[in-house]
Amino acid sequence: MIVLIIAAAVFLIGAMLYNTLISRKNQVEYAFGAIDAMLKKRFDLLPNLVETVKQYMTYEQDTLSKIIELRENVKSHPGMPAEERIRTEDNITNLLGKVRIAVENYPDLKANTSFMQLQSTWTEIEEQLSAARRTYNGAVTSYNNAVEMFPTNILAGMMNYSRKEVLAIPEAERQSPSAKDLFRN
Repeated sequence: MIVLIIAAAVFLIGAMLYNTLISRKNQVEYAFGAIDAMLKKRFDLLPNLVETVKQYMTYEQDTLSKIIELRENVKSHPGMPAEERIRTEDNITNLLGKVRIAVENYPDLKANTSFMQLQSTWTEIEEQLSAARRTYNGAVTSYNNAVEMFPTNILAGMMNYSRKEVLAIPEAERQSPSAKDLFRN
């Protein structure tokens, strides 16, 4: 009888550990799906934004061309690995930041109603994307803890679960902006 109780306890503990790992893995996938949904919204907004900006900007054509090229790269490779997709989307984010700064040099563009609506939508999407990335990083941290901490690390090893990387910002974006340089432009 005691052997049966011990076997049942071991089974229940094993089932709980297994369910914890599966739950954490699914949370990571769900959080990445939220990022993917926000990236899709931004992806759909880009052609309208680029076309509106193209009508006004003459010197930033190279930046706009790079944005279009990166967007087409994502579109033509739907099975792109998550890490590569995130790097590409980060490049798009950096280029869009340059466009946002360049807009200041075009008063007619800033006054354009279509652009103002697109810019408002763009800002909203970027804020949602930022929140989705924080959620993803939280889910990855929780997953990594489960994969690395005893006793779930034993089961994770048997299931070939390994650590996942959190989304990090590029080193250049970690630098504090210089107000002096911003006002000089």
